[in-house]
Amino acid sequence: MRTRAIYGCAGTVLGADERKFFAEVQPWGFILFARNIADRDQIRALVNSLRETVGDETAPVLIDQEGGRVARLKPPGWKERPPAARFGAVYASQHEAALEAAYLNARLIAHDLAELKINVDCLPVLDVPVEGADAVIGDRAFAFDPAAIIDLGRAQIEGLMEGGVLPIMKHIPGHGRATADSHHALPRVATAAEELSATDFVTFRSLDMCPMAMTAHVVYEAIDPQRPATTSPKVIRDVIRGEMGFDGLLISDDLSMNALDGPLSVRTKAALFAGCDVVLHCNGKMDEMMQVALEVKPLEGQALRRAEHALSHLSAPEPFDPAAAEARLTELLSVAA
Repeated sequence: MRTRAIYGCAGTVLGADERKFFAEVQPWGFILFARNIADRDQIRALVNSLRETVGDETAPVLIDQEGGRVARLKPPGWKERPPAARFGAVYASQHEAALEAAYLNARLIAHDLAELKINVDCLPVLDVPVEGADAVIGDRAFAFDPAAIIDLGRAQIEGLMEGGVLPIMKHIPGHGRATADSHHALPRVATAAEELSATDFVTFRSLDMCPMAMTAHVVYEAIDPQRPATTSPKVIRDVIRGEMGFDGLLISDDLSMNALDGPLSVRTKAALFAGCDVVLHCNGKMDEMMQVALEVKPLEGQALRRAEHALSHLSAPEPFDPAAAEARLTELLSVAA
């Protein structure tokens, strides 16, 4: 039986120890990073190897391919894509052009990923930034205006899904106010619950049809002053599942990030107990993955239902002319500029 975990791997090919480990622990999925990328044939071979370990030709293989600063596929092998804020800038004066551009950009990203047999992108970023927040989100966010984020996020979701790639909205319930980078430290947000609901949370609430979401390693003091969202039963139950009404697959952000403390086994247990359906561990370090595997449970019950429902949205890419889409995207962005 598959288990409630997604793991990374160390390099561009699977080692014998990794093959053995993945075959034994049967994770739900895998995630790729720049360290796993060389060229197209190598990536396809690696993706096939990962899926062979769990005996599933459609097992989820994730990547962070946002554009801008966060892109695992880079030039010269792949075209550089604009950051989300570029579309927000267009939206400020030309709504329809921005929506078409965001859709086409996502559709082109999906085209690149589908060629490599990668079927999940950790996108869109629906965080609502505020002035003075840590730059970890920055231009990864579409805009400061939740309405713009909702419109552009919806276009991005549609572009990915029509290209045969599943989206994961992040970082639920909102990382935009964080004054620290959760890769390095635990951010705390002291904003009142009413204000969070009216701004930070509204983007996720409005796009709750997205099949998957990734949690924020952020403490919202007005809701749970003790725990970040990833390990907070109260945030997940009352806000994500309750107020937002999100019933898709909830994936933790990377458990190896420094926002969380304690052994990896403790972090895993806490995230699953809080209500995450699946936990994510990214760095490919075998000793850490083994700790995670000690506490990961079989994928069953509500978590299995949500996982199956998310994957039911996967379909073959619709007919598409990438050259025409590139030309149109360039036109839209140049006219707006």
